[in-house]
Amino acid sequence: MGALNRIKIRLSSTPWGSWLLSALGVLMLSLVLAWVSAGKRLFESWGTFLISLLLGLGIMLVGWYAIKTDKSLSLQRWLGWLVIGAAVLRLAAGVVWFKVLPVWGYGSPVEQAGYIMADAHARDMAAWELANREVPLLTAFRGYHKVDQYGGLLYISALGYRYLGGDIHYPLQMILITAAASALTVLFTWAFVRRAWGEAPARVAAWLVTLFPEAILLGSSQMREAFTMPLVAAALYGLVRYRQDRSWQGLGWVLVALILCIPFSPAFAAVLLTMLIVTALAMDGWHAFRQPRLWLLLAGLAVVAGIGIWLAWGRIAPDGISNPIALVGWWIKESTRWQTYFAKRASELVKKVFRTTPEWSHVLILMGIGVLQPFLPAALIDNAAPIWRGIAIWRALGWTIVLPFLLAAPFLAWRKNGKRGLDQGLSLVVWLGILLASLRSGGDTWDNPRYRVAFIGLQAALVAWVGLEGRRQASPWLRRSVVAVGLMIAWFLPWYLHRYTTFIWPVTDLFKTILLGVASVGLYLLWSVIRNPRKENRRSKDED
Repeated sequence: MGALNRIKIRLSSTPWGSWLLSALGVLMLSLVLAWVSAGKRLFESWGTFLISLLLGLGIMLVGWYAIKTDKSLSLQRWLGWLVIGAAVLRLAAGVVWFKVLPVWGYGSPVEQAGYIMADAHARDMAAWELANREVPLLTAFRGYHKVDQYGGLLYISALGYRYLGGDIHYPLQMILITAAASALTVLFTWAFVRRAWGEAPARVAAWLVTLFPEAILLGSSQMREAFTMPLVAAALYGLVRYRQDRSWQGLGWVLVALILCIPFSPAFAAVLLTMLIVTALAMDGWHAFRQPRLWLLLAGLAVVAGIGIWLAWGRIAPDGISNPIALVGWWIKESTRWQTYFAKRASELVKKVFRTTPEWSHVLILMGIGVLQPFLPAALIDNAAPIWRGIAIWRALGWTIVLPFLLAAPFLAWRKNGKRGLDQGLSLVVWLGILLASLRSGGDTWDNPRYRVAFIGLQAALVAWVGLEGRRQASPWLRRSVVAVGLMIAWFLPWYLHRYTTFIWPVTDLFKTILLGVASVGLYLLWSVIRNPRKENRRSKDED
């Protein structure tokens, strides 16, 4: 072992030695993936995984060198290893789903095929079928509405299977691509936060994106969020770069990110464009309305959005919809219809709430449910199969840790000194994304976090800023948010225990539990604010 370690040290200390070790690592990883997917036929499938792995590495290198052109940033070795680690972590998760779900799941066709999400299974099977048909791959953008409404991810998957795949369908082949693409979220988030607030919050944000459960889950699945997550972070990086340097390179990052979002979802691209505009206005203290350059930029972005909508009109507009205003009305109507559908298939608890509340409030109730999903008390007491219960707890823990920081963000951003900037813009757009996800998903346990995690780069940036800014200001709002979330969990945990186990708890009514939780939070906040008002006033004067 000593001799082997000495050889390894000598190899890694020279450029050619590092390349040799990297090549050996790539070969070994491709062999392992081939063995996991094909068993004894690993040498027949090894070439497929080797080429796909090299493509994934190429995607990561393109992103790395694109950021490296920014002379104001110094890319360090730890960041490179973190990006690689994020990709490996997502790939490992994909392998776990592929091998474990068929054994420990419920035996559904989706689980037996090794997929953690039904949407990923349906789309991936359609992509394999399309790849083996003698038709143009552009067929993905028409005729496959049921498995991919817009066709972008279906096209990419079919492209990979047709030109990189073999005679057998290997789902892990696409996981290599999604893991590599989603890992770039770490890099782009770091670059965005590093330019905006410095190195310390950038490190925190990069680590959070790397380890956040929902980001790992989507990066280890054949889902479009694996691509939209890095595109959102890249767009915000471009915006901050343009704002600081007034360079066309920054604007180019924004435009490329928006254009690449369109094949995945034109509606998502429109939401991202709105977020960019709001953030840009906030960064300039809302004074930009008086600058002609802003209107030129908005006009350019509007042209890009218009071209994208025009090109994708047949994909995004149903029959009978002939203009964007009618399309917005249709989207709101469809969202309401989905809310109604969710209400009909919801649990008896939700149905009970609906029976005792006015109809106009149901959408707001479902949005509130969506903000809390995945809810930690429900995950802890879930009686699902152990693998699914573990996944639920893992996901819920991640969101429970992040939520107090996001709740505290507006209070820290809207300080009494009247300063406006990126922190206010991010607070607005992050909560806009959270609420839109809740509105669109109807509070669904899976769809709501999936829509929301597309903006994980922004959420991680805001969490990092809140953590450091809260300490700088000695602000009590982060502590208050943590206690508030803890109080709600403390009331709901015994309620769930009583409902699903033999645990005895006096408060069995859902409404009473909600009211007790809300009342506890309200009383705590009131006590916290009036306990020492002199500190609050002194802190506000110091900020002024």
